[in-house]
Amino acid sequence: MSTALPGTLYVVGVPIGNLEDITLRALRVLRAVPVIACEDTRRTGKLLSLLDVPRPALVSLHDHNEAQRVEPLLARLEAGESVALVSDAGTPAISDPGFRLVRAATEAGLPVVPIPGPSAVITALCAAGLPTDQFRFVGFVPSKAEGRRKALEALSEARETLVFYESPHRVQAFLEAAREVLGGDRPAVVARELTKRFEEFRRGTLGSLAADSGVIRGEVVLLVGGAPEVAPTEDDLEAVVGRLLAAGLSPSRAAKEAAELTGARKKAAYALALALSEGEPPS
Repeated sequence: MSTALPGTLYVVGVPIGNLEDITLRALRVLRAVPVIACEDTRRTGKLLSLLDVPRPALVSLHDHNEAQRVEPLLARLEAGESVALVSDAGTPAISDPGFRLVRAATEAGLPVVPIPGPSAVITALCAAGLPTDQFRFVGFVPSKAEGRRKALEALSEARETLVFYESPHRVQAFLEAAREVLGGDRPAVVARELTKRFEEFRRGTLGSLAADSGVIRGEVVLLVGGAPEVAPTEDDLEAVVGRLLAAGLSPSRAAKEAAELTGARKKAAYALALALSEGEPPS
């Protein structure tokens, strides 16, 4: 018979759509724990039934009651019960409830064990076709126009791929605001119904997607390419090299740092540093 470690909080990833994405480890833990904390007891109860997992005690833990649920669940853990934390779909605490419970357990010195599973962020990112070496998960931006715009403006110079969650009825407003703030030529992807029967990736630019976003139903992840690198002008490079020379750096050192700061070629930076250090006008 499967067992769970006493007094342990398990953070369990569950499918975001396709039931076949449940892991063997997640199944073992869900069958072993006496308590599962979940967003919606009815939805989790249905999931357990579909997965043929005997139903343990289900405790609701969602955005509106998490603060009140933490202490009772912590008491169960301290009494030696093991508890599994799940969300309605995907990985708990990633734009879902659970952070407060995890923090309380760690502060109490109780073991917290992650059971990795599906995540809409990673699922969308790995198939989007946008750079993945660096990305920023933003989650939901404000629903009102002014707040949405300010959030996008704060991200306008980010170089990494941006990943957003959005509700279906706000996707069009998001794309139009992003086109205006970030630029219509930014590459972007609308990913919806991930792992489900009608999974779809619509790829294009913010401009083309805002003009034709398609039929938007179900869960949506929006991905936007990072801000393009802007090549430094000669004036930019000269200003940086000049400041570094004035700070006492040698021409070679000033050229090296200026190249790193501006992305300019070292050879061009060094030639400029020599000219400035000798009082000659740049060629």
